[in-house]
Amino acid sequence: MTTPQFSNAVPPAAGATIRPALEADLAPFFAYLDEHLRDNGAAGTPLFQPLPRDQSRMPPGLRLSFIKGLEIPVGQPGWRRLWLAIGPTGNIAGHIDLRARPEPAAAHRAMLGMGVHRLYRRRGLGRQLVATALAWARADQDMDWIDLEVLADNQPAVALYLRLDFRMIARIEDMLRVDGVSHDLCYMTRSVRN
Repeated sequence: MTTPQFSNAVPPAAGATIRPALEADLAPFFAYLDEHLRDNGAAGTPLFQPLPRDQSRMPPGLRLSFIKGLEIPVGQPGWRRLWLAIGPTGNIAGHIDLRARPEPAAAHRAMLGMGVHRLYRRRGLGRQLVATALAWARADQDMDWIDLEVLADNQPAVALYLRLDFRMIARIEDMLRVDGVSHDLCYMTRSVRN
């Protein structure tokens, strides 16, 4: 596995340390994601993944895209980089990943994915995770934009991204239907150069 270019550990406000993921981190990361998905739309938590509420496991294809993507050089189709926020007891408190856009002519852009464990939410960790990804992207002279998609009902996430200077460029009404309920999808973007 190639080592991500941004390798310094960053101590975030939530008492965790952010660092690039290693191959040995993937099994605990997938277990963390499965636990994270159990919160998806449950007990007052907004739906944050367009998956049925009773689906609490990461789809196998997505697991494979993480495993393979970490090996692919940045700029090549399918690349992915992942950072983990490690809590004081060694648990995964959150994650952020950047990955290639599927369009061949968009190699100057990356897609962002992020999640924070329920015990670490609203403590500044999301902000620190985004800062880590931005710092890495700024170090890559060919990376100019970070894009993301977020369910419009996930107001805490939308508000965080707006505070971090992402611009909402589109909101598509009734884009997704999960468990028979319509959901709007927001597309957001941010330049890494300012």
